[in-house]
Amino acid sequence: MDDVIGGDGFELVAAVLLLAGAVLSLAAGVGLVRFPDALSRMHAATKPQILGLICVLVGVVLASHSWSALLVVVVAILLQLLTSPMSAHMIGRAGYRTGNYRRDLLERDELEDDIKRASD
Repeated sequence: MDDVIGGDGFELVAAVLLLAGAVLSLAAGVGLVRFPDALSRMHAATKPQILGLICVLVGVVLASHSWSALLVVVVAILLQLLTSPMSAHMIGRAGYRTGNYRRDLLERDELEDDIKRASD
């Protein structure tokens, strides 16, 4: 049988974390639909989504009172933290190369010189 984490006081914290995670995930979904270009959507797909997922998973661990759930959640969080920045980077580069971005929203275009240098 699993050892128990916490007690009754953790249910309120778990509920708050689950609600915060749901709100952040909803904000990420709304940002994906409403933002104008791929570079803007990239932020909506990664930043609030990762924090929302972490909040939900920590809330689940606190509600389950289980050490085994904690081990599974730590692995899930680490995998998300490792893969989301790489996927956002690739989405951003693909959006840039296909022209799915608004140049007027860019402050600096650091990728243009690299692409010109690579094509020469």
